[in-house]
Amino acid sequence: MTSKIKPRAKPATVKKVALKKPSATVKKAAPISRTKKVLAKATSAAGKTKLKLAAKKDKPNKIKMVRDSFSMTEGDYANLIGLKKKCLAAGVHVKKSELLRVGLMGLLKLSNASLLAAAKQIAMVKSNGSKKS
Repeated sequence: MTSKIKPRAKPATVKKVALKKPSATVKKAAPISRTKKVLAKATSAAGKTKLKLAAKKDKPNKIKMVRDSFSMTEGDYANLIGLKKKCLAAGVHVKKSELLRVGLMGLLKLSNASLLAAAKQIAMVKSNGSKKS
């Protein structure tokens, strides 16, 4: 097997540019009418900036979503799909993640004793899914 060697690229040529010396001219003071126009523009721009900042403060902060992955039994998944169909029959389109959040809100309302009793009823089933290597 032979490998081809690419020829090196030629270096770029550097152009010499003459530097200009700064001029020693002094700018005259702007007339009063021009100064007033500049100040008016500056104040209106500052006012617009304040309005934009106020508008940004009125917007609620966007809630950051977190992605996660988990497993569930086929029966639990079927129950989730059944709940989704029940909501569709009532005219409300919901996602599976929204149903899980509704269930979480319901669990948060339970007392500690009833939450622990509900947790004991759920049997942990280990899935025999794909193995990661």
